[in-house]
Amino acid sequence: MPRISNLRLLLSSSSSSSSFSHLRPLTTLLPSNLRRHVFAPLRSSSSSGGRRDFYSPSFTRRGESTFMDRDRDRQSKGPPMDETKSFGFNKKRAQGREGSGLPKKELQLKKRPRANPVSTISYVQILGTGMDTQDTSPSVLLFFDHQRFIFNAGEGLQRFCTQHKIKLSKIDHIFLSRVCSETAGGLPGLLLTLAAMGEEGMSVNIWGPSDLKYLVDAMKSFIPNAAMVHTKSFGPTPSDGAAINPEFDQFKDPIVILEDDVVKISAVLLWPRESQGREFPIGCMDVSSNILEGNDKNAIDLKPGDMSVVYICELPEIKGRFHPERAKEKGIKPGPDYRELQLGNSVFSKHLNIMVHPSDVMDPSIPGPVVLIVDCPTKSHFQRLLSLDSLSNYYSVLSSERSQKNVSCMIHLSPTSIISDHDYQTWMKRFGSAQHIIAGHEMKNAEIPIISASARIAARLNYLCSQFFPAPGFWSSKRPGLSSDSSFSCKGISDPSKIISAENLLKFTLRPRDKIGLDRSIIPNTLTASKTIDELLIEIPEIAEAAENVRNLWDRDKDNEEDNTLQEEPWLNENKLPNCLENIRKDDLEIVLLGTGSSQPSKYRNVSSIYINLFSKGGLLLDCGEGTLGQMKRRFGIEGADNALRGLRCVWISHIHADHHAGLARILTQRRDLLKGSPHDPLLVVGPRQLKRYLDAYRRLEDLDMLFLDCRHTTESSISAFEEFLESPDNEVSSLMRSPSPQQGLFTRGSPMQSCWKRPGVAPDISMAFPILKSMKEVLREAGLDSLVSFPVVHCPQAYGVVLKASQRVNSFGKLIEGWKVVYSGDTRPCPELTQASRGATVLINEATFEDGMVDEAIARNHSTTEEAIRVGAAAGVYRIILTHFSQRYPKIPVFGESHMHKTCIAFDLMSVNIADLPVLPRVLPYLKLLFKNEMAGDESEDVLEESVGVTY
Repeated sequence: MPRISNLRLLLSSSSSSSSFSHLRPLTTLLPSNLRRHVFAPLRSSSSSGGRRDFYSPSFTRRGESTFMDRDRDRQSKGPPMDETKSFGFNKKRAQGREGSGLPKKELQLKKRPRANPVSTISYVQILGTGMDTQDTSPSVLLFFDHQRFIFNAGEGLQRFCTQHKIKLSKIDHIFLSRVCSETAGGLPGLLLTLAAMGEEGMSVNIWGPSDLKYLVDAMKSFIPNAAMVHTKSFGPTPSDGAAINPEFDQFKDPIVILEDDVVKISAVLLWPRESQGREFPIGCMDVSSNILEGNDKNAIDLKPGDMSVVYICELPEIKGRFHPERAKEKGIKPGPDYRELQLGNSVFSKHLNIMVHPSDVMDPSIPGPVVLIVDCPTKSHFQRLLSLDSLSNYYSVLSSERSQKNVSCMIHLSPTSIISDHDYQTWMKRFGSAQHIIAGHEMKNAEIPIISASARIAARLNYLCSQFFPAPGFWSSKRPGLSSDSSFSCKGISDPSKIISAENLLKFTLRPRDKIGLDRSIIPNTLTASKTIDELLIEIPEIAEAAENVRNLWDRDKDNEEDNTLQEEPWLNENKLPNCLENIRKDDLEIVLLGTGSSQPSKYRNVSSIYINLFSKGGLLLDCGEGTLGQMKRRFGIEGADNALRGLRCVWISHIHADHHAGLARILTQRRDLLKGSPHDPLLVVGPRQLKRYLDAYRRLEDLDMLFLDCRHTTESSISAFEEFLESPDNEVSSLMRSPSPQQGLFTRGSPMQSCWKRPGVAPDISMAFPILKSMKEVLREAGLDSLVSFPVVHCPQAYGVVLKASQRVNSFGKLIEGWKVVYSGDTRPCPELTQASRGATVLINEATFEDGMVDEAIARNHSTTEEAIRVGAAAGVYRIILTHFSQRYPKIPVFGESHMHKTCIAFDLMSVNIADLPVLPRVLPYLKLLFKNEMAGDESEDVLEESVGVTY
């Protein structure tokens, strides 16, 4: 058979070729005048000679045992068969033993060469993470020739830096202004990325207030190598659940946390003031510090996460010019005395019998620039800030005999509500001519996407098919939830130019001295959707006709069109409309692919997350990688995303790898804040038990307002046992489940349920989960779902897939219509459990990390290739297959074959598939290939780290 480049047949093995020999090629789904544009020769597989030892999904299931059950049986009964040949997976990785025999990698801190503080280039720069969607706090980069310092690492920092080619490998220190999901949500992914760099990996110092220990303890549950994290906290240590009484005198002065040749960084601690019934107006500038200090002597109920930090970054002064002629006039000869004077020491002139001071022979020193990074989250924190005398040296309006330090730039991370306060603005004026950059959640960049590469693709997809890609990719100032007035005003400031709103990549140059000030040279230009579409039409003129053809897919007379096709093409009988889609409503189900990439975020694809939109009945999240909140806001708008979070019913997490759950804390805290003060139930989180360890540790830092349920307790066997006991007439059973006492559990000796755990597939500790299972049953009922069932898959320990089944309904003619069935694979090799769970599914969302020629790589990492993912769906009789979780080596569109694509589509970020549009879904795929025909050969390997840490992803 002649080679068809990357469009080679997926079902090429001899055992199955005859079964699908009658399939019509994908080209027939396109109008003839567009076929030549789509199926031009593409780049060949990167590994065409790779291993072809595929797993065949045709198998006979042995009872109800799981893969792990059978593995234990083999070990007990005799020598195991060759797992790799029969199933094609990495057994050690699946059991968590991969690399266990290797020596532990001790990551060392980077050693930087000494720098000349005078000649080094230095600036501060806004890394505008979250500024278009307001989901995280912006980051600030302090740059030196040989060192990099990052202040705050919110979600999306990696994507932003990848987009703008900012090298994260150069980071030496990360400073947190607060320890919470808003400022540190991107930290886990960033640490894992640094650990994967190069042969030995890289480590970094993390600084923050004493709450930092809670965050580090939480991250240890899924970051395997603790050596990559060198944490250093400062300030009072909060006691678990108890109020503390910090010694005011101990923390009234700035704490010097780092000092080297080029910079000195100090921290001023803030925490909410407790006025004990005495209210001090925040504008009371003349309040005696003694009164305020006395009030701080009272015990403060300081909770984790309440601490905030003002960072002071001071560059060293530049010594004045030394004048040898003046030294000679004072009787000083060249030599050691010259050196002493230049070092600032006085020397004795024997010739004139006098002391010669440095000021006699040198010009005055030039003070180094000072940068303040201020995070004052509440008015109560601001009261504390006013009560401190620690910043008085930096107030230019105060007269003092002490040396004044000139503040060149202040970056305000405080929220707009605080900065707009008159008293805060009065405090700002104390710093004289300092340049103020307002970098809190401002709206100035709402119309400029943070990730412009992703926004550009979203705009193109929206032009081609707005039905599946409703998000245009670009914000509009008129969009719901966005303020039309994005400017910031500061009353009473004489020079308005000294108060500006932050913009992405805005710089303030600190060195060289003659260039000190704002630098807007690399601020991204405003990019609009219309401009992007104009460029697209020039690049691919035939796309206009393609977009019209796509629109016509929804306008065709289906009765005439589909019936004729079925007569001409018998293979399309496989596409017969399932019973569950009869008279389906648009507001029944929408599958929103928020993140479709694997391992780590890239500028084109975010990591795994799927929003199951049930409209008026709420929604669910299947996996929740870093940046999920931002993606929801890009898809639904800020107001729409907030409403979706309020209606969120459940979050289901497939496994412990960070690219599947690192965005969970941000989602939970945002929902908590949105529902504060309103009656509501905690959000149900279903995940592997390792995730519970992380969430339990993290809850010491922030209230997550959630209930946790182990995936093991949502398997078919466990739920069946639970349902059996629900139906039990035994009053003891019902009472125990309603209110189990600490002394009496559901499996106590003598209980009729004590032997339940002995049944195959039932978790031994399921009794503890019964109350939460009852809550889950109610949550599903309210969401119109019949069941949520987890099933084990082959990837890493405690990895699962999930089945969602909608409740039955009755149509207008009284006919009983079965509910739809959606299956999500999580990360897995093809396995019997996945195929069995997918039997008769309406939609299978299956991971397809690697292209077909990379089977060896897929087996080594327990992922699937495109062909394998499609074959599983075909064997299970799935109506529609959506491929996702693509390796970031395929930045725009993955490499895939042609055959059996009549029921398959490729997922893109923000793709929204309404259940009523499923019949049309595969017909859009050829047009997507046309859209990316000039970009399929693209490779972002220079921007993206491949999945290089086997124990991580």
